[in-house]
Amino acid sequence: MTAAMRITYAEIELVRADDLALVRAGYLAEDQVNRITVTAMVDSGATMLSIPKSLGECLNLARLDSLEAELADGSTIQADVVGPIEIRFKNRKTIANALLMPDNTDILLGAIPMQGMDVLIDPKREQLIVNPESPDHARMLLK
Repeated sequence: MTAAMRITYAEIELVRADDLALVRAGYLAEDQVNRITVTAMVDSGATMLSIPKSLGECLNLARLDSLEAELADGSTIQADVVGPIEIRFKNRKTIANALLMPDNTDILLGAIPMQGMDVLIDPKREQLIVNPESPDHARMLLK
């Protein structure tokens, strides 16, 4: 008999990447950047970052596209793609787009942003971790 797979959550920061570009260009002050720290369900079986529609509005994310998304129950919905978003976890970050989902859904961190940050799910501790095989992680251990 195998143990039931538990759900893993992680605290991540979501930052409007367009705001970061405006800061670099000198058009926006750092304290005006749209950002939020959230708890996301981590699912390597999902593809993208999925966020509730209200969070996309809160971050003032641009609608980039629309696509048909398959949900965990096998049903499909038409979902807007918004972004770009800088996703931060510990000492890692990546830029990705997100699917807008109904407001009653959890934030979901999928495989593409996980790969971009080089993070893994540690099933024993039920945590998202920085890849211990990563060169950046190895350099941190030497300090």
